[in-house]
Amino acid sequence: MAISISLMFEGGGQPISGAGGALPEPIKPGFPDQPTNAFFAYGVYEGIPRALDLFDKHDIKVTSFMIGKAVEEQPDLAREIVRRGHEAGAHGPTWTASYDLSPENEKAFIKESADTVERITGQKPVGWNAYFMRNSIHISETLQDLGFLYSIDEPSRDEPFIIPVRGRDFAMVPYTLHMNDMNFPFQGYDPHAHEQALRDEFDQLYEEAATRRRLMVIGMHDRISGHANRIRVLDRFLSYAKTRGDVWFARKDEIARWVLTQRQHIPIVHRGPPAESGLP
Repeated sequence: MAISISLMFEGGGQPISGAGGALPEPIKPGFPDQPTNAFFAYGVYEGIPRALDLFDKHDIKVTSFMIGKAVEEQPDLAREIVRRGHEAGAHGPTWTASYDLSPENEKAFIKESADTVERITGQKPVGWNAYFMRNSIHISETLQDLGFLYSIDEPSRDEPFIIPVRGRDFAMVPYTLHMNDMNFPFQGYDPHAHEQALRDEFDQLYEEAATRRRLMVIGMHDRISGHANRIRVLDRFLSYAKTRGDVWFARKDEIARWVLTQRQHIPIVHRGPPAESGLP
């Protein structure tokens, strides 16, 4: 069984008006949303540093999907993430969608993101995560052309798998919706329910892992999971998970590389045209 954590580095990459935040009422179009932008800044000032200390405490490494504009505004923080041994993934040059772009423009959008992350951190991203996981129907070929090894933009399985793309293997390391901190919002947040959900997810997958490969994914956002009480929840859960044997706390690039060398043991998923199947 593997546990893989995604830490989204988005603070500073959001539009100054219209970004979703903790406030339930949206601002009128065109007005800078000052409290929401401050909410995003919390992830940079408090959330990511607190999360990095938590990972150090438990000696685990994670994958941070970084927005280009965010790391340009906070280059030292981006470099610190990599310095501590975590993976830098690409998450777009800005916090905006790319699925409606032409194939050429989508490729340029993703390349700009990866180039920025590499220029600032010194690490070339090999993993991709799109805005709300939505990509164009050309995404697999585009990522392959750009040298990516994997994408996380699919919550279809509790294990990694392979998609053949033009005769070459491409790894999918699934993301999560139900174990994503966005599904534990600020209004009515119950830390005990959150912790119980993490434990129940782990216990069930750990039991299944006796006979098959299992992957538990935890989705963290800098401005959400980085708050003090949520870090405490994750701290207790990680302490609990580490009491069990044979659990691999892995970066997503480590999982992807393992997958691509273990083809005989990995599900191979052949799909029809994306416009028909609705899948990559």
